Amino acid sequence: MPDALPADTLPVAPARDHAWVHGAVAALAREAARSADTHLLHARFPGYPGIDFYFKDEATHPSGSLKHRLARSLFLYALCNGRLREGQAVVDASSGSTAISEAWFARLLGLRFIAVLPEGTAPGKLREIDALGGECHLVVPGSDCAAQACALASDIGGCFLDQFGLAERATDWRGNNNIAESILGQLAGEPHPVPDWIVCGAGTGGTSATIGRYLRYRSLPSRLCVAEPRGGAFAAGWQGRPPTGRCSLVEGIGRPRIEPGFVFEVVDRVIEVDDAASCAGAAVLAQALGRRWGSSSGTNLVACLALAAECVAQGRPASIVTLLCDRGERHAETVFDAAWLAAHVPGHGAWRLGLERALQQGGAPAPLD
Repeated sequence: MPDALPADTLPVAPARDHAWVHGAVAALAREAARSADTHLLHARFPGYPGIDFYFKDEATHPSGSLKHRLARSLFLYALCNGRLREGQAVVDASSGSTAISEAWFARLLGLRFIAVLPEGTAPGKLREIDALGGECHLVVPGSDCAAQACALASDIGGCFLDQFGLAERATDWRGNNNIAESILGQLAGEPHPVPDWIVCGAGTGGTSATIGRYLRYRSLPSRLCVAEPRGGAFAAGWQGRPPTGRCSLVEGIGRPRIEPGFVFEVVDRVIEVDDAASCAGAAVLAQALGRRWGSSSGTNLVACLALAAECVAQGRPASIVTLLCDRGERHAETVFDAAWLAAHVPGHGAWRLGLERALQQGGAPAPLD
């Protein structure tokens, strides 16, 4: 075996590179310390006696969505793995909300950011990325955005953050103020401090993996339900079926393919929700809670009502927690626009009537003609 090279011949990273990384990590830590935890809203509805509903309002993050947590984790993961250096451009694929949060953090660190998004992404999201100094690279719907983002990053010598490939491992599921730890901490003083169900969607799979792992880590009896647009890949994979490749009108979830971050084994239930029900759910949430959130929050509401109806039928009280994922203002020209709904979401009106009735009279959510 040849002798090892003398230590002074081995490559050494310049001290200034370490200094910049240390400064960037410190900047992210300061940002986390300045960001107060998101609100946990409580509600009861006449149709579901004995059921406490809790809504984790992730739209109150500085960048406006649940993806603020993921974006911070992805930047930390890239920095601490030596993949992101001073002056590098940052690139990622997104359906919008993650890109907004990544643009927010890129601006914080003084880095160029490019988002690869499908054509048809809500115009409000594109404007927010632009306002934060990010650049939008739009591709034909159905294209592999992640592959195109990876190729673009390689071409320009940038850092591909890879939210779909790294979400479930970049987040510390044991704690460190992850969303599961936050929810359980906020519930500690409630009548039911351990929820019966936690409901979330699956875009990258990072949130569902974090919550499911944390529940097991804490040895809690709470169960995890993924609320999935009908025909989405998570539902197919969870049932052992191949995905159909269907794209949902609900941005951020209902992926057409099984993503690397999908951890099916930590999920107890999947409830599929029609797109029309999701859009109606967003409207009903705004009516019930006084603010607007996007259609993925509507998907979560419909799944919560289905679980609540089962608990009421069994005669047992329960608490159900779900997420309010992003600001409704981003969807003003889609989910909250009457002309867009009429053109793209047949059945929206019947579902809205059905959900309004369910909140007052109970039962499993269903459209009302």
